[in-house]
Amino acid sequence: MTDRRRTPMNSRIAAVHLADVSADLEPVEGTAARIGVPVADLLRTPDGARDRQLVYGEPVTVYEDRQGWSFLQAAKDSYVGYVPGTALTAPFEATHWVSAPATHSYSADDFKSPETQALSHGSRVQVLGGTGRFLETGLGFIPARHLSPLGTHAADPVAVAELFLGTPYLWGGNSRFGIDCSGLVQAALLACGTACPGDSNMQEAELGEPAPDTDYQRGDLLFWKGHVAMVRDAETLIHANAHDMAVAIESIGTAIKRIQAQGDGPVTGHKRLA
Repeated sequence: MTDRRRTPMNSRIAAVHLADVSADLEPVEGTAARIGVPVADLLRTPDGARDRQLVYGEPVTVYEDRQGWSFLQAAKDSYVGYVPGTALTAPFEATHWVSAPATHSYSADDFKSPETQALSHGSRVQVLGGTGRFLETGLGFIPARHLSPLGTHAADPVAVAELFLGTPYLWGGNSRFGIDCSGLVQAALLACGTACPGDSNMQEAELGEPAPDTDYQRGDLLFWKGHVAMVRDAETLIHANAHDMAVAIESIGTAIKRIQAQGDGPVTGHKRLA
């Protein structure tokens, strides 16, 4: 995925660009909020195309509310866009993040109790108590082994990406319920505490340093026009791709040949993260 709009939001510049509001407006302070639904589409315009997604508990800054739509900026990567106002909730102090591929909250600390919510990897919640198999949150009870305290990170982005194996491919997707190539890379790096933009062209421009073409090391990123994959080892990579319509492991050589043969060109970049 590439060429998605991301604009720093220290003024109304992005709102002028996207919402056709008056260019004479003074810079404004936004209002803090969090995503209050399992997954919210971040749209280019109200009722427009999806650019990216935000998952439950992600912090955002809201700059404008119009006719049921909120224009906001995501804290994780400065992406801007519109979500329905009903997808937002008041700020809360998140204490933990979902480090499992996905989880459920339950109505009681019992796995046989009715589930109340499905949550994707990366969601943020506030733990209120509990020391056993379940932790109590504002959404209900979540298995303790599915949560990690905020500030703790995974060690291997490739291992995080592998948590998403089999996840359906979804253009602009950012969750375990559907994800695209740049969303997978971003999820893997953010889980390891590495800042990462949301789109593949930005990732190619901003992440890592150039690496030798044939020296493939675990965690390297390979880029094509509009696509990115993560190297697992000297022979294979993992990527969310429309060929498999899922997150899949593929031979590096096979992927390079297949992507070029289908008309998307050669590898445009090979980057190695510090």
